[in-house]
Order: sequence, then structure tokens, then C-alpha cells
Amino acid sequence: MSGLPSFRAVMLMVIAVLAATVAAGGVVVLVSDDVVGSTREPPVRGKPSPSQSPAPRLDQLVPTAAPVKDPVRDLARAGHKVTATPPRVLAIAPGTVPKQTRFRLGELASVRKATVVDAGAVKVSGTSINLLAVDPADFRSWTPQPIADQPAVWQALARGELVTDAAAMRKFGMILGAMYQVDGGPRLRVAASAPLGLHGVDGLVSADLGRRLGFAQGVAVLLHGKAGKIRESGVRQLLGKSAQIVMLDASARTAKQRQPVQQPSQDQPAQDQPQQVTVGRPGSYLELYKASATRCPGLSWTVLAAIGQVESSHGRNNGPSSAGALGPMQFMPATWKHYGVDGDGDGKKDIWSPYDAVPGAANYLCANKAGQGGERLRKAIWFYNHSWDYVNKVMGIAEAYARTYA
Repeated sequence: MSGLPSFRAVMLMVIAVLAATVAAGGVVVLVSDDVVGSTREPPVRGKPSPSQSPAPRLDQLVPTAAPVKDPVRDLARAGHKVTATPPRVLAIAPGTVPKQTRFRLGELASVRKATVVDAGAVKVSGTSINLLAVDPADFRSWTPQPIADQPAVWQALARGELVTDAAAMRKFGMILGAMYQVDGGPRLRVAASAPLGLHGVDGLVSADLGRRLGFAQGVAVLLHGKAGKIRESGVRQLLGKSAQIVMLDASARTAKQRQPVQQPSQDQPAQDQPQQVTVGRPGSYLELYKASATRCPGLSWTVLAAIGQVESSHGRNNGPSSAGALGPMQFMPATWKHYGVDGDGDGKKDIWSPYDAVPGAANYLCANKAGQGGERLRKAIWFYNHSWDYVNKVMGIAEAYARTYA
């Protein structure tokens, strides 16, 4: 026993270590013109080292977050119901459709309902995307019932976000929740994906956003009525020979000619069309990291994934840490106050939610110029946690993710 340190000596050593750890926590440093601030404690951490076991597959790991009360959704549950009246005809006129012509379109045989909205195209990285600009409240009934019944879709439009057609989402390789830079315009977040049933239309934005984007006003005509009954010739006579007219119920007309007995009800969309609506949140950590990285042009999603692995093993160890860092990306509350974001559009910046924390980390890294790559990226990661060993570890894991998901 004489060779062992005394109990009093051991306690003094423990107290000294604890004091050093507390004194080091939450450090904020200002260097030159960089926007910096540690999101969590420096290398001396008061918790076990992250597990060395292989990281789980990111495309199979689903982020979890506590549900947030949604007054719009609650309103729908309370009985606010929209009856879908799907368009049978979509036409693009060469110019603004006059009010008198609108009335006459509504008086055509078999037309029960007519509306005129704005339309235009934007380019994202040189790729043209055709959009309708609509009033969220007025346009709900012109979409399939599952979309009309989804309040989050219309809430997203009202916030100035983009709702894409499901086929366009696949065609352009877009990611739910990602931010896309419009050439010469604003950045748009893809808030939802759904089968809109509008041939040639890649998505919807709000009428207010459409005006800011310079869309042509009052050129897109939608007509609802008896399936297969509205005549193209009548529409063309009112809109002119140069109008583009798409008979959206063409398949129903063909089916009626071939199998009249099996034709669905005239007031219902074809039942063989997929009606799944995907709203708001990426379905896996892989999609979440990819979507969040688009907030910082030049930043690889693999860096966010590596930080998520080191900090919390992708939400499995959310703290609090010994220095008070919180959530899946281990933000200090003071840093979160400045750089936290509402990543899923639920109206709340939640430090505990991966849907907010991961894009918040991208926002913070970008403020420290991570998008410039090279030494700027390494320095931005160092600001995240003041340790060059931490930087090297993150970069090594990022490289491993790049190889795994190449």
C-alpha cells in the first residue's frame, strides 16, 4: 500500500483535471476577419471517446426528432377539407389571358371550373425547370386529393419554397430539403415532392415568388370538367392557334374508347397514378447530409457526415457534453443562437433536431469559409472544435465516406 498515492492526492488530481476542463469549455476566439466560435468543448472532453466500431450505413439510418405542433395540420384535422377538382386541360397562352376570355373558357361545354395562373421557367446550373406560380389557398383543389390534403405542401409554398413534381425530382436528381441556386436569382429550398399530374410542369412556387422571378402573368389556363368531354378545338378557338394545349385526361379518353365499362368516375383522377406525397424532411441521414451541404456551395456532404459521426455517431449520443454542447451536431447554445436554422420548415430552430442541426452546421462552417476548400476548409473545421487532431480525424472519415458512397 505504501507505493500507492494517498486518497487526498488522488482527489486533488481529479479536482485539477475538472477545473481545467471547465475553464476550457465554450471558448470563443476572434482571428483576423474570420467568423469563428467554438460549437463545443476543445479536445479535453468529459465523455468517453466515440466508438471505434464501423459507422452505420447512412442511407439506412433515419434521423429522428420530436414532433412539433403544426397549427395548419391541426386545422386540417379539425375539419378543414378541400375537394380535389383535377384539371382535364392545361394550356399556355401566348400572352396574358383577358378577363373576358377567362369567362368564356368557363362557359365551354363540359367545363365546370376554370382558373388562370402565372407561369415561367428558371435555370438551375443551366438546366431549365418549368414552374407554375400559384396562390397556395386557391390552387389546392387543382391537385390530386392526397396533395390537397397535405397542409405542409401549401405551407411550404406560402413560405416561398419549391414544391416539385415527383417525376421532375427523379429526372433532375433533386434532393428533398436541398437548396438550389437559381441562375441570376434566389436560392430555393425543395420542400416537398408529389405527383402533380401537370404534364410539362416541373413544380410549383407561390405567386409572390413568381412575380419576383419575372414570370409571365395570367398565361397558364387549367380547366376542370367531365373527363374526356372538354374539346380541344373550343379551347384553341379562344386562346389562339399558337397556344400550347395539353389534354391531361388523354389516357382516360383512350381508356374510355377501349374499355368504357372500366372507366373511373368522371370526378376522380385515374387510380393507377401514384399519389405519394413526400414533404419536408429527408428520409435518411445520407439524404440529410447531402441536402444540408447545398446551403454552402463548395462544401462536401462527406464533411458534415464525418462531423456528425465524430460528434454524436449520427444522433445516438446527443449530450449534453461536459461543456454544455447539445444535439446531434454538438452546438454550444450561444453559437446555435447565431447560426442555427429551421432546416425542415416547421417554424422552429431546434438544436436537438437533426433536421435543423445538420444544416445549422453547414451554415456555421460556411460562415467560416469552408466552401473554399483546402486550408480554408481545414480551418473552418478547426473552428468547429479547436484541435488539429480533430480536423485530421474529420477529414479522414470524410474521405472514407466519399469512397463508400462514390
